[in-house]
Amino acid sequence: MTSLTVPSNPLPPPVNRRPDAKPEIVRTHRKPNSRPETVADQTNEQTVNERVSTRIDKSKVKGRERVNRKISSRKAVVTNAVIEEKRGPSKSKEPLPRTLLEDLLHEHIAALRWESALNVFEQQREQHWYRPDSDIYIKLIVMLGKCKQPEKAHSLFQAMIDEGCGVNHESYTAILSAYSRNGLFDKAFSLLEEMNNSTDCKPDVHTYSILIKSCLQVLAFDKVDSLLSVMASQGIKPNTITYNTLIDAYGKARKFAKIEAMLAEMLREGQCEHDVWTMNSTLRAFGSSGQIETMEKCYDKFQLAGIQPTIETFNVLLDSYGKTGNYEKLFAVIEYMQKYYFSWTLVTYNIVIDAFGRAGNLKQMELLFRSMRSDRVKPNCVTLCSLVRAYGKARKAEKILGILHFIENADVTLDIVFFNCLVEAYGKMGCFEEMKGVLEMMERKGCKPDGITYRTMIKAYTKGGMTSHAKELKGFIASVHKSSTGLERQNHRHRVSRFEHNV
Repeated sequence: MTSLTVPSNPLPPPVNRRPDAKPEIVRTHRKPNSRPETVADQTNEQTVNERVSTRIDKSKVKGRERVNRKISSRKAVVTNAVIEEKRGPSKSKEPLPRTLLEDLLHEHIAALRWESALNVFEQQREQHWYRPDSDIYIKLIVMLGKCKQPEKAHSLFQAMIDEGCGVNHESYTAILSAYSRNGLFDKAFSLLEEMNNSTDCKPDVHTYSILIKSCLQVLAFDKVDSLLSVMASQGIKPNTITYNTLIDAYGKARKFAKIEAMLAEMLREGQCEHDVWTMNSTLRAFGSSGQIETMEKCYDKFQLAGIQPTIETFNVLLDSYGKTGNYEKLFAVIEYMQKYYFSWTLVTYNIVIDAFGRAGNLKQMELLFRSMRSDRVKPNCVTLCSLVRAYGKARKAEKILGILHFIENADVTLDIVFFNCLVEAYGKMGCFEEMKGVLEMMERKGCKPDGITYRTMIKAYTKGGMTSHAKELKGFIASVHKSSTGLERQNHRHRVSRFEHNV
């Protein structure tokens, strides 16, 4: 990134505070028609207004997509009821209105209700007005890939060919996406070769980007390098989305030289400009590895290039400062967000609550939790884990009990990570009865203990001098691995009951 000039400072001057200080809590409501100014030039109102007018808040787009998916799901249920009413009690095969079925199909696809979507599609095929449409097939195939149904996607692809739909690079890309999303790389690469050998279904940058993303998700970097080489030999240049996907994956894998190479390559090409996703991925890569100075320099460079930070950008900065104990700069970011009325998201609250919990500032943590609820931001398991860890570290068993009371009256889906945090917190405090009670709570909630659960309990028992309990639990874990037949599973359940009774 040597081609960019570094300005003075990406953030407002840090405030001299310690993590146990008591700053005024951030009010997270945005004032009407109020937008943040540019950090690099807050005095130039005309420049600010021009940049702000073109700024796209992609977090809102994602939020709208999630809301639209929920709405689509509800609409699909309602439309299903309308169809059933039109069919009547005899379930007759009277022709159904075309618009009604088409609307219902699109609602099911948008809501990723694959079984319902296929049922509606079959109803369409029975109608006298039905004509094969490759666009509908492609949408269904993409949906099935997202829903982990590659076999059904393949069957639909074959049905599309059998019905005489023209097969083009879009339909090939759809089925290739379904294969690669679900780890069927042999089929995906075979299909890619088939596309390369065809005359009118050649892969494009979108095809390669999908395959690259799937390979990166399983850390198959050798396959990625091979695909990039093939693209170069065919004269297909990566686009900004391709580069952003690569930067994000290289950051998670701590391949920092690769990140710098990708950023430099984007500048060399001249056709792929850095955007806010490029900035966020780069900052996250260096910040999550503790390279705070490099992260800040990168932030400066992107700011100088005219890229405006979003709430996700500040979430990355907050997370990086919080996890490295850089509380002065964390306060500076919070105050900057407060000054320019950035609305906090669930992720923002979770990051800052965790940061104050790590610092042992329980008052500020609790104040943020109350502010979160008053702002009608629904806590999730990540929020609760941060609270439990902080209370466990501070040996506040009564506070953890308060969290459990909150859960009883809240609509929060608990997972194994939360229960393991609970086990660890009680174990650290030597509350062995309460730790044992977590197993009973898990059973009531339909959540099974895993290896981490039992290893955490063994560690707590050993540290607390309860070696007999630790030994019995080790024997219990060994017996779990041997339980494969029905009789063994029955004996396993008996051993579970006996172990919980003895402990």
